[in-house]
Amino acid sequence: MTLLHTTRVRRRRLGVAAAAAAGLFATLLAAGPAVATPDPGDKPAKEETSKSQQAEAREAIQNDEIPGVDEIIHSDNMSHVANVPKEHLKGTNSDIAFQGKYAFSGNYDGFRIFDISKPSKPKTVAQVLCPGGQNDISVSGDLLFLSTDASRSDNSCSSVSAPATEKSSWEGMKIFDISDKRNPEYVAAVETACGSHTHTLVPDGKNVYVYVSSYSPSATFPDCQPPHDGISIIKVPRKAPEKSEIVDFPVLFPDGGNPGAPTNPGVSATTGCHDITVLPSKDVAAGACMGDGILFDIKNPEAPRIIDRVQDNVNFAFWHSATFNQAANKVVFTDELGGGGAATCNEEIGPKRGADGIYDVIGKGDKRKLVFKSYFKIDRPQADAEVCVAHNGSLIPVKGKDIMVQAWYQGGISVWDFTNSSKPKEIGFFERGPVTLDQVTTAGPWSAYYYNGYIYSNDIAKGLDVIKLDDRRTDEAKKVRMDELNVQTQPDYFEDFRH
Repeated sequence: MTLLHTTRVRRRRLGVAAAAAAGLFATLLAAGPAVATPDPGDKPAKEETSKSQQAEAREAIQNDEIPGVDEIIHSDNMSHVANVPKEHLKGTNSDIAFQGKYAFSGNYDGFRIFDISKPSKPKTVAQVLCPGGQNDISVSGDLLFLSTDASRSDNSCSSVSAPATEKSSWEGMKIFDISDKRNPEYVAAVETACGSHTHTLVPDGKNVYVYVSSYSPSATFPDCQPPHDGISIIKVPRKAPEKSEIVDFPVLFPDGGNPGAPTNPGVSATTGCHDITVLPSKDVAAGACMGDGILFDIKNPEAPRIIDRVQDNVNFAFWHSATFNQAANKVVFTDELGGGGAATCNEEIGPKRGADGIYDVIGKGDKRKLVFKSYFKIDRPQADAEVCVAHNGSLIPVKGKDIMVQAWYQGGISVWDFTNSSKPKEIGFFERGPVTLDQVTTAGPWSAYYYNGYIYSNDIAKGLDVIKLDDRRTDEAKKVRMDELNVQTQPDYFEDFRH
C-alpha cells in the first residue's frame, strides 16, 4: 500500500530561467504543431531521461523538493479517501461523467461504471470493452455518449485499428443505453468528419444535441478533408437514439483560424476545435480551438453564433479546454503545451508557458469581449521525467467565489481560487511522485472534478482516486447535490441543484 504523507514539500517556485532555459524552450517552439499534438495516443510518451536529469531528480527527492517515486503528498486540507486500480481495461484512463450515485470513467479501451454511493469504497458495476481512443464520455438520462477519435475498421466494439486513408474506416460518436447500469447496451453510432476527439452535450427537452470537436484533416483522409474549420452537430432523440443524425456543420473560422507556424511559431494552426464547454442557463459556450479561444451564443443549439475570438501567440501553444465561472463573466482556458507528452512544469519552461489563461467577459449580448487578465500555473516543480500539463477541471460551487479543481497529469491535482482574475492562487493540492525517473512517462490525473462533496480523479495509470477537500473556503460547496454532471455541460449550480 502506498504510504500517505500529509506534509508539504518545500517549494522551489517556478521562475523564468535564463540562458539555461533557452535551449529547451527553443526546441519546444521549433517543433511547431507536433509539440501540441493533444492527449496521449495509444503509445504514451516513454522517452528516456539523461543520467544528469535522473541525478537531479534524485537530489530533488532527497531535498524534499519533489515527492519520491509513487509517493503521495497533499496539502493539509486534502485527504486521499480511496483508489480503485485499473482492472480489465488496461488502456489510458480519460474523462469522467456522473449521474446519481454513479461515476462513468472513460478509457481508451472502453468505459467503466462505478457505484460511488459510499465514496470511500467505490464499487465497479460494469466494465465495457469498446476500444476507440480517447473514449471521451458523457451521460444524459438513459443515454451514454462515447467519442471515437481513432480510425477503426467499423463502428462495432469489436473493431480493430484501420488506416484513416481507407474510405471504409470509421470514427465518430457511439451511443449506449444505460437504463440498466450493470448491462449497458450499444444502440447507435454516427460517423463524423475527422472523428470525435471530444464532445459536449446540449440537452434540449426531448432531444440532446452533441457538439463534436475534431481536427487535423489531411488530403489523404477521405473522411477528414481540409479545410475543417467547424464542428459537427448531432441531434439525438432521447426516445429513439437510433435515429440520431448530423444536422449541421457550422463553420466557426471562415478565415481559417490561427495560421500557426511560421506566422506564429510554436502555436498550433487551427483546424477545428479540441473542446467546447457550454453553460446552457446563460445560452453561452466557450471553445478551445487549437490556436484560438472563442465565445459563442447557443440560444439556438443547432446554429451557434460566434461572439468573440482571441489568440495568445506569445505563451499559448494549444488551446485545450475552457471553464466558465458561475456568473459567466470569466473563462479559464487551458494550454496543452507539449501535447500531454512532455515535462513542462519546470524552471526551463517557466510560469507562463503551459499555463491557464484567465479571461474576463466584458460587455453584454453580442458586444461581449474576452479580455485577458492573468496566467495561473502550478508552482510545485516536477521532475524532468514527469509529463505535466494543464488539463481537465471543474468549478467547486461556492457562492460569490470562483474556485476550481484541475488535473495536471503528473503535476497532480490543484485547487485554486481565481475570484480575483488578476491574482489567482492555489489553495490545495494532491499529487504522486514520478512513476519512474529513467524515462518521460505519460501518467497522472487526466480529469479532476468536484461532485457531491468529493473530488474524483481519473488517473491515467493508477485508476480512480477519490479525494476529500476540507476547507472553510469551500465547505459551502458540500451542500450542493447534483443529480447529473457532465463538466463540459456546466450546470447552474445554484438553480439546478437539489438540497
